[in-house]
Amino acid sequence: MQHRGEIVERAIRKSGYPITQIARKLGRSRRWMYLMFDNSQVDLESIIQIGRIIHHDFSDEIKELSVINPESFSEPESKYNKQNKDYWKNKYLKLLESYNALLKKTNPE
Repeated sequence: MQHRGEIVERAIRKSGYPITQIARKLGRSRRWMYLMFDNSQVDLESIIQIGRIIHHDFSDEIKELSVINPESFSEPESKYNKQNKDYWKNKYLKLLESYNALLKKTNPE
């Protein structure tokens, strides 16, 4: 039988995230974290939340998570993250030129 607490502990220690910081994000105490490491049946919701914090997918190590939608393990990716700096620079310049043209139409000097 899998010991979920040990699996989570290994992942946390490997990630390098401070246990105190993880506990704070979960709204729990450090003591709760250490008790969780000793618990062989940690609830799946806590495991998913910890996975989001440390950016770790536990579905390979914990069988019960493999049937849950894998998208629930990571934060939704913004469609804007894939655009490069030149794209946004050009978009800004085009918008600025349009704005200046509009100002000239409405405020002829």
